[in-house]
Amino acid sequence: MADKAKIGLIGLGVMGENLALNIERNGFPISIYNRTVERVDEFINARGKGKQVFGYHDDKSFVESLERPRKIILLVKAGAPVDATIEKLLPYLEKDDIIIDGGNSHFTDTIRREKELAAKGIRLIGSGVSGGEEGALWGPSLMPGGNKDAYEQIRPVWEAIAAKVDDGPCVTYLGPDGAGHFVKMVHNGIEYGDMQLIAEVYDVMKRGLGLKSNQISDIFEEWNKGILDSFLIEITAKILSVTDPDTGKFLVDLIVDKAGQKGTGKWTGEIALDLGIAIPTIDAALTGRMMSALKDERVIAAKKLSGPSDASINPGDSKKVLSALHDALYASKVCSYAQGMALIRAGSDEYKWGVDLSECARIWKGGCIIRAKLLEQIKQAFKRQGDVKNLLVDPEFSSWIVEHQTNWRFAVTTAVNAGIPVPALSASLAYFDSYRSANLPQNLTQAQRDFFGAHTYERTDKPELGFMHTDWPSLIKEKTGKPS
Repeated sequence: MADKAKIGLIGLGVMGENLALNIERNGFPISIYNRTVERVDEFINARGKGKQVFGYHDDKSFVESLERPRKIILLVKAGAPVDATIEKLLPYLEKDDIIIDGGNSHFTDTIRREKELAAKGIRLIGSGVSGGEEGALWGPSLMPGGNKDAYEQIRPVWEAIAAKVDDGPCVTYLGPDGAGHFVKMVHNGIEYGDMQLIAEVYDVMKRGLGLKSNQISDIFEEWNKGILDSFLIEITAKILSVTDPDTGKFLVDLIVDKAGQKGTGKWTGEIALDLGIAIPTIDAALTGRMMSALKDERVIAAKKLSGPSDASINPGDSKKVLSALHDALYASKVCSYAQGMALIRAGSDEYKWGVDLSECARIWKGGCIIRAKLLEQIKQAFKRQGDVKNLLVDPEFSSWIVEHQTNWRFAVTTAVNAGIPVPALSASLAYFDSYRSANLPQNLTQAQRDFFGAHTYERTDKPELGFMHTDWPSLIKEKTGKPS
């Protein structure tokens, strides 16, 4: 190869292959390397044949094939494999070379690696990549964070390969060190919530209303033409229409009801607890997947634990229920996004990243799994008021939800009365009701904590006193004449 490649990529899984082809198609010759070198040859001789894709069998020749400053994308498994790959590359790298971690690394690992590499003169970008296999090939949503000067170096590539929407490529610099991977992690948490909400609505239609998969497909297809327009609703309609060629049955009805999960959903829940941000919709989605894993136990329990005598819903109420489910799904989706955005804000404040929430919404409009029509409204909400604490108080969202909350409540109560679990829909409604309540019963919780642990409390009528403790047993004895 006479000229140096513009960029390199390590990790030839399907995502890696597709991203390499995307980069090459957009005019950037690319070098590739894989730990299992046979994959390199297979790719070069098949999907990469005749293209400006150059394969290498060792780290040294791979690195030397790249123009300086070298730009190397890692698409390897998160955790130790990322560290191991970086260690293997370091002997061949020089000052100002750039490593781009495009996997789902934990943001704290990215913070650590960025600091360690900076001490060696190497720059790190931690970039979320969303959109699955098709997104990687034709245009993902990209969420880079890390060294700002390094991002400017890779910016032409990232903007070229990203999905394009009406207001530009779906990529933006999000902030220093771990900002990009943090935003991608929360994106995945929102994705968990969105998928669970759709599944619950599907379950009410199927179990409660007795609809067939193709009928539910038609409903989701119709819903996708309005405010619920989104990638996940679109593919749900398509999935439900597919029949199994062997049995003629709807394929979705033959799939075991056990959902897997990777680390990002769990990490979202953990950091939300650390930062004190409530994300009940996302938490309910995690719980839903964990409950689904108890398949054998559930089969046994189903024979021993009875629910309502008739779990079906009155067919005469079908139209009303479907309308309510539509509104409940939209309102709950707004809650899921509101929780995610609140978490990104808290993370940005904690780690001094300066993440622009309006830009987060913008780059999610295309390419990524959670792309949806409502993201334009979310973008505009944060443009109107960048410091708005929660999307629920944005005028557009608040007016819609308040107007349609009767349907939301009817959908949840209908499911509950029929014995159909709707944890994410219920959690979203509880989140809304909690957030709109000027007073919550945690005054009693705080009194209990002070009673048994002297944890103190504040008084509504004497705020100037600050935190104070009461000797509850003495007051009780004084009042009743009996020890507490």
